[in-house]
Amino acid sequence: MTRIRTATALAAALLVAGAAAGCSDDGGTGAGGTETRNAGTETRNAADAPDADVIPAATSSSAPAVDVKDGTYGKTLVDEKGRTLYLFEKDSKDKSKCDGDCAKAWPPFTVKSTPNAGNGVKKDLLKTIKRDDGSEQVAYNGHPLYRFANDQKPGDTNGQDLEAFGAKWYVVNPNGDKVTSKAKTGGGGY
Repeated sequence: MTRIRTATALAAALLVAGAAAGCSDDGGTGAGGTETRNAGTETRNAADAPDADVIPAATSSSAPAVDVKDGTYGKTLVDEKGRTLYLFEKDSKDKSKCDGDCAKAWPPFTVKSTPNAGNGVKKDLLKTIKRDDGSEQVAYNGHPLYRFANDQKPGDTNGQDLEAFGAKWYVVNPNGDKVTSKAKTGGGGY
């Protein structure tokens, strides 16, 4: 089971790296889908990516909530199912710049009703913004929020500090700021 998860995680990352190489307008990844992370450089092949266990691009919640969980990077924002929420540094205040292949790899947290502020969430920082396709995306402190297709279960933070589609992605703390600190030791998750 661990090999399957590892293969699935690598394959999903391949998809993101390959798409980023083809879509990045400012060279966030290298030629051939090379993705740079803090620990070094990895080359991945997007053709090996399976469709199983990937969160679909249209991730809309009928009873949405944003909560705070204490996990690998301290207290961070999660959706109503405990999935990690991210900000994209390329976005501007209240405006998403992630669509097409970007939105497939980083599904926008879209909703059909007003999101609820869970414990630890500052209600005055939580709102929705209109995407170019007309859907409503949850935003926090002006940052449109996303999930990452490579996060397979609650507590996963595989998108943290990843550079894709022209900028970096970060988990978000309860103040609405990106988290840039190192991961806590001790296994991660919740």
